Amino acid sequence: MPNFKEETLRVLENRNKSIEDIRWIGCGCFKIEPEEFWKLANRQYDNGYGGCEVPLDLLIVGDNWWMERREYDGAEWWEFREQLVEPEKTLHINTLFLKSDTNYDKELLCELMEDD
Repeated sequence: MPNFKEETLRVLENRNKSIEDIRWIGCGCFKIEPEEFWKLANRQYDNGYGGCEVPLDLLIVGDNWWMERREYDGAEWWEFREQLVEPEKTLHINTLFLKSDTNYDKELLCELMEDD
């Protein structure tokens, strides 16, 4: 079983972030003191299939990025998100609706744009 603190630090490191890059930790309703978070996070937990052990509304937030908890069928992990950069290019598209035979593994909206 992984250590939650070590897992969290590893995700930060994989994105070239550190504890110093964190602005706040908490959820949409309140913040947690960083020292309290790291103390409580320093334990083993079962991130495998079954029930979630870490609340899914937990966030770690930095400048233009955040980490949020994700879950699938009881397995849980950190998902790293970054503020999107507004594209410089504006295009016209033909529709917002997909054909019934569309392959959903692709970037769908990009396929709907008109040919240049």
